[in-house]
Amino acid sequence: MNEHPKKVVLLDLDGTLTESAPGIIACVVKTFEELGYPVPDDAELKRFIGPAIIESLRRNHIPEDKLEDGIAIYRNYYANQNIFDDPMNPGNKVPGRLYNSVFDGIPEQLAALREDGYLLAIATCKPEYQALPICEHFHLTEQVDGIYGASMDNTRLHKDQVIRYCFDHIGFDAEAGDRALMVGDRWTDVDGAVACGLDCLGCAWGYAEGDELTQHGAYRIIEHVDQLRDAVSEYFG
Repeated sequence: MNEHPKKVVLLDLDGTLTESAPGIIACVVKTFEELGYPVPDDAELKRFIGPAIIESLRRNHIPEDKLEDGIAIYRNYYANQNIFDDPMNPGNKVPGRLYNSVFDGIPEQLAALREDGYLLAIATCKPEYQALPICEHFHLTEQVDGIYGASMDNTRLHKDQVIRYCFDHIGFDAEAGDRALMVGDRWTDVDGAVACGLDCLGCAWGYAEGDELTQHGAYRIIEHVDQLRDAVSEYFG
């Protein structure tokens, strides 16, 4: 990864590569039920997809002294409790992180981008220890050059922090001619990219609300997975 110049495509995970809403929302519901707080409405539940879980719990008025309990409950259902129906294997029970699927066409688009010579790195606000087994399960690991996520202790929490962490690992050097593009479906992806001096390609097939991608400054928005390769090629020229 030390060769220059690099063309780096940073890929969000939830809502960009994977249709993760069912598992995330199911675990959020369990979390609120166990904490004894009212479960948010459907619109608010969808807003849990993208930001760090601690931010979403705060937004929904979980007291500071209950946040650690809430995070622990969520992570337990998400990683350990095999109670959800596996969409890939009916009749099998899986934890929340595998109550999930890869968007149609993503494997083909990743293969095409690899063939075109791009360095592909998953950059997610999901804790890295959770992202790794998800990518392994859905065979994304072998389709990218690296997987980078948030830290378990919340010291690396926001998308810009994850991007910088990724850049440190891959030896990204703009002065040596390296270029990068963020690809994501939520405002967190756009804001993180902008904070790092990058552009963000918005993915309309994900979980953005209304025109949030435009409002936060996505340089372009694509509607369909099969547009990804061409959009990336046009960006890098």
